Amino acid sequence: MTTTWAQRRRQRVDDLAAGGGRSLGAEAWRRLRRDPVAITGAAIVAVFVVVALFAPLLAPHDAGESFEQLRADLRPDSIPGAQPGFPLGSDQNGRDFFSRMILASRQTLFVGVFATLVGLAIGLVIGALAGALGGWVDTLLMRGTDVLLAIPSLLLAISIAALAAKPSQTTVIIAVAIVSVPIFARLLRGAMLAQRESDHVLAATALGVRRRAIVLRHMLPNALGPVIVQATLTLATSILDAAALSFLGLGDGDPARAEWGLMLANAQAYLDVRPALAFYPAIAIILVALGFTLLGESLREALDPKGRR
Repeated sequence: MTTTWAQRRRQRVDDLAAGGGRSLGAEAWRRLRRDPVAITGAAIVAVFVVVALFAPLLAPHDAGESFEQLRADLRPDSIPGAQPGFPLGSDQNGRDFFSRMILASRQTLFVGVFATLVGLAIGLVIGALAGALGGWVDTLLMRGTDVLLAIPSLLLAISIAALAAKPSQTTVIIAVAIVSVPIFARLLRGAMLAQRESDHVLAATALGVRRRAIVLRHMLPNALGPVIVQATLTLATSILDAAALSFLGLGDGDPARAEWGLMLANAQAYLDVRPALAFYPAIAIILVALGFTLLGESLREALDPKGRR
């Protein structure tokens, strides 16, 4: 029997009533579990994190160790490929390329996470002050973030990293972190302004609650959700920017320390000899950035109240 419009409407009302008791977090988790894009992104991120955390155990050799077996087969027009004990063959210096790929994931995770956390911390301070105080403080802080946003992110990161007397991992973290500061600051400031006119803030103000308590207990906690989601997306950008800086020679120049961007840069001179030296780091960077992007976008949609069904 064909379902009538009235029956479909009643079924819809019953479904909404059945799900009405779910919190936003529970509803978001339910949607994420059913979203193939979120599952794909989470799987990529999980594999990357596990490999990065256990890299010293998974890598069969040290990143800077050179092997006579591999060096003996090095030629100006030939670099050894896969062979027993070396699944991905040799790099241009006779080192195990497979071990360097695994150990490089640890450096990528370290730089990406720390750069994101530093940018998030500074952005939270700026955004919270601008949103809570308003007036000339808001104007001054937001004009400063507008200046940073007006400069392309990679160009800004290059400019900051180039100021260092000696490129290092620390300079990469600082450069990438500063790039993400205005993103977090403006997002939190907007969320704080929206919270300022909410009923619970107006009620607390009418009851004479101190402004500091209102900001820390009511406005800030309720405004952090979008910022945390943005941090997942920014982590993907941080990984790309860090790899770009290393590729341009503005990262850690220690040849014994494996890093995907630096490995990609070193492989440019050997593209016609062994393209795999550039292929594997490039694919790794793309996959990891894609994983964080897919997970972040899915999390954003799942936490959007307008998208709840």
